[in-house]
Amino acid sequence: MLYIIQTTAEEEEHTSRRICGKHEHVFRCIMGSSLLSVAEQLLRDLQRTYSETKQIPDDLLIALQFVFGPCALQALDLVDQRFVTCVSSPSGRDAFQVLGGSGRLYTCFTSCHYCPCPAFSFTVLRRNESLMCKHLLAACLSQAMGLCQQEQVSDQQMTHILSGQTEVST
Repeated sequence: MLYIIQTTAEEEEHTSRRICGKHEHVFRCIMGSSLLSVAEQLLRDLQRTYSETKQIPDDLLIALQFVFGPCALQALDLVDQRFVTCVSSPSGRDAFQVLGGSGRLYTCFTSCHYCPCPAFSFTVLRRNESLMCKHLLAACLSQAMGLCQQEQVSDQQMTHILSGQTEVST
């Protein structure tokens, strides 16, 4: 059986916007997951190449800039200045502390892709314009390049770090 439904132009426009909105959301999810896969592969390629040559070739720099945008160079600058520290505790917990340009210390978690900085909240979480902020990307890059400072802390100190008290008192 064939049903013919008559609709007004206003109803068609509303339906079209609703369907396109749903497709746009699905498209963004697919693109986001695909872009995340590309970013992860890019970091693996960077790790392999940097471990062999101790350099980042131009094609990888261009790819980093393309995938991560302007924060790529800012993140590389943080890595170059050795502003990234991997803090580890005897219980096996790890966190990355990144000294931002403002002098503030941000505790980043690469395992769950999180940074408490305002840029992460705004551009990554709220506007969905970027995969990472420069602090989180710096943590990922320094880890991939093996250029991360290492600091061992007690489990009690790690508890303070994880609870948002980022200054480590040794």
